[in-house]
Amino acid sequence: MSILPSTTAPPPDWSWGWWGNLAVVAGVKLAAIVGIIVGAILLSWLLRLVIHRVVRRIVAGAKSKANVDDTRAIDASPLAQVRLVQRTRTLGTILQNIVNIALAIVALLMIVNVIDQSVLGSFALLSAAIGAGLGFGAQNIVKDVLNGIFIVAEDQVGIGDVVDLGLATGIVEYVSVRITHVRDVNGTLWYVRNGEITRIGNMSQGWSRVIIDLAVAADSDVNQVEKAMLHAAKDLAKDPKWRTRIIEQPEVWGLESVSGDALVIRLVMKTRAGSKDDVARELRMRLKHAIDALGLTLPQLNSITLTGLDGAQRVRGANPPKTHPTPITPEKPLWKPKRTANTTPPLTEALGDSSDDSGPDTTKEPRS
Repeated sequence: MSILPSTTAPPPDWSWGWWGNLAVVAGVKLAAIVGIIVGAILLSWLLRLVIHRVVRRIVAGAKSKANVDDTRAIDASPLAQVRLVQRTRTLGTILQNIVNIALAIVALLMIVNVIDQSVLGSFALLSAAIGAGLGFGAQNIVKDVLNGIFIVAEDQVGIGDVVDLGLATGIVEYVSVRITHVRDVNGTLWYVRNGEITRIGNMSQGWSRVIIDLAVAADSDVNQVEKAMLHAAKDLAKDPKWRTRIIEQPEVWGLESVSGDALVIRLVMKTRAGSKDDVARELRMRLKHAIDALGLTLPQLNSITLTGLDGAQRVRGANPPKTHPTPITPEKPLWKPKRTANTTPPLTEALGDSSDDSGPDTTKEPRS
């Protein structure tokens, strides 16, 4: 039996050779890149969730200690709770930005490593050149970031504070790693770089002082005017609506200046930091009514902000420190003459001293 060659053709070779290998490698790398991106997004979402949860727990704890439900209502609670809420929210925002930037850089390096591993080896030389360029070109950015972190960590500013940054004055609406957003009284939003901030005046921490200069006619009775002013200020401090905003009892610092037309009397009152303007408006109104009741006219009624040397001297208030009088001791003579044998005796010795016991006693009465 003869074996005939088979007439059936072999199955075609559908493999693409190196094209197929390239497609497989490209698919694997593409899947790895997609996995890195998805992993970075999920990790960012998870860390953001953790940060938000921590911030919410700290804020909720501060609210529970203050026994309030609204964050704005914490203004009536101790200042430490308010600062804790503001600092926590600001640090949470900065931490989110740092996490996002760090994850983006790590994900980018991993993607480059997946595409070509030799790139990272040559990236060391490239990074040295880039670092040298950034050292000159991006030094302001690094300065902004570091200064912003220290500003928030040291509790210099917080969201909602009324601040004077020198470059802008207003309410802090947002603090980022590099820029602080400040909105002024006219509604203008200022973007201030943190690296350009050299001084910060925070008007929302601690306490404030209302200083009002009241001018009356030159022929007015100063004592009567001072009593009326102090009585009106004390009534304001006792008012249930305003007493929670006033820290100490008002003081009359006395006659501030004298001119031919008016006498200026200064009144001060220490208030909470966020209540200075409201208390000042109400106090001016009550002073106006008190002076009208005396039948006097008001040439001026101004609010004063002490600055410079005058402000430094008045930090402690109107009461000067108590001092004791310095005792005066009689001075001793620096030189006392010495009697010698050749010295002429004084005139009293030559004439005789009446107080000497050796002399005759002329004061005794003769015996009868």
